[in-house]
Amino acid sequence: MPTEIKRCTWPGTDELYIKYHDEEWGKEVHDDKILFEFLILESAQAGLSWITILRRREGYRKAFAGFDVRKVAAFTEDDVERLMQDTGIIRNRLKILAAINNAKLFIEVQKEFGSFDKYLYSFMPDGKPIMNQPTHAIASTPISDAISKDMKKRGFKFFGTTICYAHMQATGMVNDHLPDCSFK
Repeated sequence: MPTEIKRCTWPGTDELYIKYHDEEWGKEVHDDKILFEFLILESAQAGLSWITILRRREGYRKAFAGFDVRKVAAFTEDDVERLMQDTGIIRNRLKILAAINNAKLFIEVQKEFGSFDKYLYSFMPDGKPIMNQPTHAIASTPISDAISKDMKKRGFKFFGTTICYAHMQATGMVNDHLPDCSFK
């Protein structure tokens, strides 16, 4: 007899959301390229719903050079103008400029720590992910406060504590699947 699949409630019935929930959200990631991808996507989400960004993910992948941090860091004003015309992404000049700025800073962090992953995990207790047992949605924690504060000090944009915590959830630094979720 097949086991009933239980999910967190937030994906609802949207197939893209369900796929993201089941295959990515809360899964541990240590690849800097994927961490950069989520930095771009989560920063673009500021003030919008995550599903809006997920639906444009491939547009972002094309527009931002396959999330190649070095290529994005080298974007020029011509690239900004190109992106402002790209209907596959959110055409917000401040967010586009922030993505380029953040790419440059991402590289600086990689040089300082050896990888962006090592930088992020330097804030984690014992350098390991946290398995939460949430009964309600969590928007931020003292760890996301500390990371976002440090990133802001370094010059990162559109990465406050709530966006930081969403990045932590997306990349498995924290696992906030509900206790009875089949994908915990």
